[in-house]
Amino acid sequence: MISPRSPLKIPVSIALLLLALTAAAAPPPHLSRTGDRWARATLRRMTLQEKVGQMILVWARVQFLNPRSAEYLRLRQEMRRYHVGSFGVTIAVEHGHLVKNQPLEAAMLTNRLQRDSKYPLLFAADFERGLSMRLNGATAFPSAMAFGAAGDPELAREFGRITALESRAIGIQWNWFPIADINSNPANPIINTRSFGADPSLVSSMVAAYIAGAHSGGMLTTAKHFPGHGDTDTDSHLSLARVNAPLDRLNTLELAPFRAAIAAGVDSVMIGHLTVPALEPDPDRPASISHRIATDLLQERLGFHGLVVTDALEMGALTQVFPGDKAQVSAAEAVQAVLAGNDMVIIPADLAGAYNGLVRAVQTGQIARERIDQSVLKILRVKASLGLNRNRFVSLDQVPELVAQPDNLAVAQQVADRAITLVRDNTHQLPLATNPEATAVAPVAIVFTDNARFTEGGQQFLQSLRERVPNAASFVVDADNVDALAPQILDAVARTPRVLALAESFPSAGRTVQGKATGSAGLDPGPEQLLSRVLTVANAKTTLIAFGNPYIGSSFPDVATYLCTFSNTPGSAIAAVRALFGEIPITGQLPVEIPGLGSRSTGIRVSAIPDAAKQTEP
Repeated sequence: MISPRSPLKIPVSIALLLLALTAAAAPPPHLSRTGDRWARATLRRMTLQEKVGQMILVWARVQFLNPRSAEYLRLRQEMRRYHVGSFGVTIAVEHGHLVKNQPLEAAMLTNRLQRDSKYPLLFAADFERGLSMRLNGATAFPSAMAFGAAGDPELAREFGRITALESRAIGIQWNWFPIADINSNPANPIINTRSFGADPSLVSSMVAAYIAGAHSGGMLTTAKHFPGHGDTDTDSHLSLARVNAPLDRLNTLELAPFRAAIAAGVDSVMIGHLTVPALEPDPDRPASISHRIATDLLQERLGFHGLVVTDALEMGALTQVFPGDKAQVSAAEAVQAVLAGNDMVIIPADLAGAYNGLVRAVQTGQIARERIDQSVLKILRVKASLGLNRNRFVSLDQVPELVAQPDNLAVAQQVADRAITLVRDNTHQLPLATNPEATAVAPVAIVFTDNARFTEGGQQFLQSLRERVPNAASFVVDADNVDALAPQILDAVARTPRVLALAESFPSAGRTVQGKATGSAGLDPGPEQLLSRVLTVANAKTTLIAFGNPYIGSSFPDVATYLCTFSNTPGSAIAAVRALFGEIPITGQLPVEIPGLGSRSTGIRVSAIPDAAKQTEP
């Protein structure tokens, strides 16, 4: 027997083996017989109120919370009062910008809530670019469309695996991804670069690969936004979107990636808040509350038997359908969603309203008790498939071992590098290292963005540029400073032999432009007008870099040199500068058509310059 006062000595080789086992990925989701028995037994023990709570998911924001703080006590009380069975993990938003927190804080939050819950909790997140969308320090992948430009499903598989590894390490088991929407409409303000592209075959292959990778790392997946949000020009966070495609087109285009997702074993399908007249003729019945779409099409015709979940009930596209105050609207939404065939209702604007509405609907016979049992058994089985019935906690010691592993960071950068696509180079400007005139005098770099203080990717672009050209002149322009900076910029542009214009534009939920919620993925009017003036003065010597939204070039059809990153992450900024200086080859192909500029599956290939990268190594 080992004395409690004696240190336990473990050989180094065994210690390393134990560390490797401890830091291993979670096993793929699998429902065992034991797990199924647990789910059925748990269902039998539950009250109606507990069952209804299992069908509701609400937000839990990552922040440091003392367990006796008023904020945490409120969250715990809310969970227990309404028997909440699932949380969506997110972060605070200040002045329209996400306030990211740390992976360890997220792990501590999930553990604490698990400890205080009667039943195991399911934690979900919108990790469309991996954990880095919400948390600092995690592996930062580019947007989905960058994967489409790279054109390699194996990268999407690795994306799923790495995201699963990091997510499970912090106690999150379910990702609301992949996006199966086909972005066939260049004016789409909310899908855009969140989609893998406009080709149903490409999108289908990426969706299936991501699901396989995520499952290998033990994570649940979600195909969204059924039956397809790509051919819309409305942000459904603000108002109801509409897909006017005929049934034949829906079958061959919009539904193809969802079929691929179902065949790949996707765990859940999220129903969008959009009207599709070819599938649901009632204009006041969006897909998320349509029995024809959620049950007849998805579950019966397409044969999907996993979790059917709504998009967030708090979104304007749905709340405007129902009259009444917030509680009444939330109650009506939740009841109609369950009647339509949804198993879970996500992010109601009023938790009490949604919960009480569902309980009353069952008590009055509007919703059958058997219907509730059917959905709750699905949810409990999902929890058992993740092993939450055996162990609902994560080890905080695992977090630094599993998050941001160097090899995984390299994979994310590889995707960003391979996504860079040269759409046009009429004046043969690239790569810069082969153009002595362009580099003899420092170029002028201009970042056009929504907010000069919060352009993380734009600042990385300028930093990477200065590492190669220390005396490069630079400007960061937004709607607030554009008038003050315009004279300086136009003067600098006129005198330099080389201009690098980075136009940062990306889809953002409920985006506000000039004080109005417009649902736009383009530049603000002021910066866009200044960019137009820059191109008028210096088009032949300007490289326009679409830093995110590739369609922005359609506003400048005569642009001489046009480069796309399909993402606005720091990794995409690094990749853009590498490509400009010939340090990496340019091999990306357009996953979408850019009206007036480039057809799908096209792109100018440029070889890397031998040893160019060595010139900037520290």
